[in-house]
Amino acid sequence: MKTKPIHRNIQFIFYSFMLLLMCPFVSNAQNQRPKVMLMEVKSEIDPRTNRYTELALQHATEIGADHVLLILDTYGGALTDADAIRTRILEYPKPVYVFINKDAASAGALISLACDSIYMAPGGNIGAATVVDANGTAAPGKYQSYMRSIMRSTAEANGRNPHLAEAMVEASVDSTLSAGQVLSLTSTEAVMHGFCEGIASNTNEVLQQLNLQNAKVVKYELSTSNKIVSFFLNPFISGILLLVILGGLYFELQSPGIGFPLLAAIVAGALYLTPYYLNGLAENWEILVFVIGLILIALEVFVVPGFGITGVSGIVLVFVSLVLVMVNNLFFDFTFVASDELMKSLISVVAGMAGAFMLIVFTWNRLVSSKAMRHVVLTNTFHSSEGYRSGNTAVHLVGKTGIAQTRMAPSGRIMIDDTVYDAQARDGYIEKGEPIQVVDQSTFSLRVKRVVV
Repeated sequence: MKTKPIHRNIQFIFYSFMLLLMCPFVSNAQNQRPKVMLMEVKSEIDPRTNRYTELALQHATEIGADHVLLILDTYGGALTDADAIRTRILEYPKPVYVFINKDAASAGALISLACDSIYMAPGGNIGAATVVDANGTAAPGKYQSYMRSIMRSTAEANGRNPHLAEAMVEASVDSTLSAGQVLSLTSTEAVMHGFCEGIASNTNEVLQQLNLQNAKVVKYELSTSNKIVSFFLNPFISGILLLVILGGLYFELQSPGIGFPLLAAIVAGALYLTPYYLNGLAENWEILVFVIGLILIALEVFVVPGFGITGVSGIVLVFVSLVLVMVNNLFFDFTFVASDELMKSLISVVAGMAGAFMLIVFTWNRLVSSKAMRHVVLTNTFHSSEGYRSGNTAVHLVGKTGIAQTRMAPSGRIMIDDTVYDAQARDGYIEKGEPIQVVDQSTFSLRVKRVVV
């Protein structure tokens, strides 16, 4: 009778030992659960969507996802961005599935065909992939031909009927559709024609049909840095940055020399262009136009005397480039840019600038009079009546004559008694070498007139 507790202790030790041996296998089994990453596209296919899918697939690789499930609901968008997303999905080494909830029209149909398996919600639709211009009319034949070819090749890559895929752009001669018609399939029709692997009401049902109901699901979310990028895409913030850019350039022209205004303009330009570039809206040529504009302005300030066509051209190029980065075009090809998009971008830029300007106007006096600003801003006024004089005063030159050392349009340089001075023509332009007379002087330059000999 006394031996029973001993047997019980031995059994307890044995079972405990077996559990310890089994723990690594249980842990490995949990670690071997497949990992599925979800990414969601429920908007127009554009550069933002393009970059989102790129970041999402990069994240899937980083976390070691075994499968990717794209939740798609779109009426289409830009062909160039859809083609980039299609190529990215086809080349991705892990399986990519799509759940169409509810529409995959036009560019969305192309992206869906690139996925390894297609699942659709009840009442869903896929197709109608005719390329249209900004006004909704069919684009020229070369665009339709290209779209038909990539629809065929994408369907073939995943074992789908290429002729039905082509019919989604335009009915071919061997299609059951009449000439000029395009194909759209409901979820039931897509299953019937082998375009869709199944119908599901939600992502859980999709995972069940893929035998991934026990998988670890991770939903991709934009990182903080990318949310900051989105913040700078806000039209009002863009307007403030534009105000700093143009205002900085203006004040730099008023007082030439590398200083705070120019530095502020450069920083604001980087903050303005970078988010649009990362989202694919700012093309390389648009940034090049912006840089050329800055170079022309710099030439006007430091090389070319006066303020003429070089400076004006630079300012125009800078302004135009800042407006065009908001428009999705391809190297001066505005075929798929709506006629009012340019106007909308211009209005948003001007409205943002006006809003920022009003904000500065209403807060400037309070900011300058604050205690914090008194430590960094000189608020005292020094009047000439109190005996103060500027270090570069040139009152003694008023009335003297000389010659224009450069063309004055209206600003330039003059020479008096073998000394060169900055000056402005009082009336019109003065050509190089013409005789001049000083009629007035200001803090930074002299005012002169042409002397009639």
